[in-house]
Amino acid sequence: MQRMFPAPLAPLLLLLLLAVSPVICWRPWPHLKANNSDLIFGGSKKYEGSSKFVHMRYHMGPVLTTHINVHTIWYGTWQRSQKKIIREFISSISAVDSKHPSVSGWWKTVLLYTDQTGANISRIVRLGKEKNDRFYSHGKSLTRLSVQSVIKSAVTARTNPLPINPKGGLYLVLTSTDVYVHDFCGQVCGFHYFTFPSIVGYTLPFAWVGNSAKLCPGVCAYPFAVPNYIPGLKPLKSPNGDVGVDGMISVIGHEIAELATNPLVNAWYAGQDPVAPVEIADLCEGIYGTGGGGSYTGQLLKGKDGATYNMNGIRRRYLVQWVWNHVVNYCTGPNALD
Repeated sequence: MQRMFPAPLAPLLLLLLLAVSPVICWRPWPHLKANNSDLIFGGSKKYEGSSKFVHMRYHMGPVLTTHINVHTIWYGTWQRSQKKIIREFISSISAVDSKHPSVSGWWKTVLLYTDQTGANISRIVRLGKEKNDRFYSHGKSLTRLSVQSVIKSAVTARTNPLPINPKGGLYLVLTSTDVYVHDFCGQVCGFHYFTFPSIVGYTLPFAWVGNSAKLCPGVCAYPFAVPNYIPGLKPLKSPNGDVGVDGMISVIGHEIAELATNPLVNAWYAGQDPVAPVEIADLCEGIYGTGGGGSYTGQLLKGKDGATYNMNGIRRRYLVQWVWNHVVNYCTGPNALD
């Protein structure tokens, strides 16, 4: 994550530094390179089990305690069925009546995080407004800064602009299979940050997640696709019949959880360096069930149709990584066996 600079620093220098510095991002599993948490905690980092090496701390910044509205930008070409899978996942976060283990049960770990007044993260996460950018208004090759320009186009559109809601609004940019974003596949499958007033006009928490179905499913849609460098490993059947989108779901969950607990990069994270904070989902990458860690995803569920998942939504099943529970000091999820 980029360092916050003092106000007198020239805006141009700020933009140049932010353009080349790493942002909060989801590292593909299995790892191609060491990520930030690997560098801090090394081989001693625990995943599912308790770990004295992890010190998740609150740095006094704001968290999202009011109702969270997820405003989605569909960038590129999207099928209706794909949009429906993602919409239902977001709606499932607050659906307390879903069958156990549920997406809403997964969100209960996120609810444990508070701000400096003791107020918890909001229980209510709902679909906000949507904007379609089917004509690739900023091209098919985007940088991290041009992702912000996509958001600017959406909130300043002449017709049906997305609402501007810095306190309870999250802006989710989803790119289709034919769009490349800087470092996609090689370093990241998604990232989150906040927009710059110099580009968008407002400071808004946002995330980007890409559909990897054509570019790198073995990296960003694992375990529904497997990397070529692992011979003999068979992919698991995805729960909704769309490898790219089913792979996106866990990344979307990862980013929403971190946006809720660290929207301006000054709230909940581990490590000493705010430039590269280790957040609540970073610590549990690739962990989907009891016993997970290293190269093992943990114990998962298998449906009668052979599909693999670990939690239920309103009407669908999903595979979503666990997140860090700072109360018990290990990764937790609704499908835990103990």
